[in-house]
Amino acid sequence: MSELCLTLLCPPTIKEKLLDLLLMLPSTIVFTSKPTAAHGVVVWDLSQAEQVMGQAHVTEIQVILAAADKAILLDTIRQKLAGTGLRYWVTTVVEAGEIA
Repeated sequence: MSELCLTLLCPPTIKEKLLDLLLMLPSTIVFTSKPTAAHGVVVWDLSQAEQVMGQAHVTEIQVILAAADKAILLDTIRQKLAGTGLRYWVTTVVEAGEIA
């Protein structure tokens, strides 16, 4: 089975909603989330401190999914969270498994 890693940069205002959505979707094999800083051109409203530091505080979420499920997952996220500033990219997973 060909797997992909969907990386999402999530503004704080929608973090819980996105995590809840991912937990309910059967296509997400496993996912992680962690606080991170986003740099560069972002569309979120930045606080004064973020503007001075040149970074936005966001949550990075990485989802492992079957390649066949990518379009459905992205369509579902778009339907539920359009216009929220959520950013993403997709990469190929070369190898994944459980250390048994």
